[in-house]
Amino acid sequence: MFAIIDIETCGGKFNFPQGRITEICILIHDGLTVVEKFSTLINPECYIAPLYTNITGITNEMVKDAPKFHQVAKKIHELTENKTFVAHNVSFDYNFIKGEFASLGFQYEREKLCTVQMSRKLIPGKKSYSFGKLCESLGIPNNARHRAEGDAVATAQLFDILLRARSAKK
Repeated sequence: MFAIIDIETCGGKFNFPQGRITEICILIHDGLTVVEKFSTLINPECYIAPLYTNITGITNEMVKDAPKFHQVAKKIHELTENKTFVAHNVSFDYNFIKGEFASLGFQYEREKLCTVQMSRKLIPGKKSYSFGKLCESLGIPNNARHRAEGDAVATAQLFDILLRARSAKK
């Protein structure tokens, strides 16, 4: 089982209390298809600078009544438990989530799988493996780029392509 995850943030790296998660989407994938979805804005408990609002469209007003990370941490922990954590450039998403859990005094450890690395191995020769360009080259639509759910859904479609490519190579 896999947990395909995308987050949006108000910082380039986790840095408590600035540089926090503002949105998360988790898609549970059974190796064939997505079987469960969790998606929510998160109140980062800090100011979202205009740079990050320009990238994601997420404003301070949008997150003011959203749950704080500690209010969704149990759900995130349960959804991802005993699953492989999958993301495009997995270290970014994983380290933010790990940092959020650490700020609450908890360790968060999951097996990780990076769709950037998988893509380079299974579909070599692409001009770019950046998320937007790779999805475009593979015909994966994403009408909600830089929003957690839009990017997670596109990552799940990329993951499906990668799983088929891996099966074809066996």
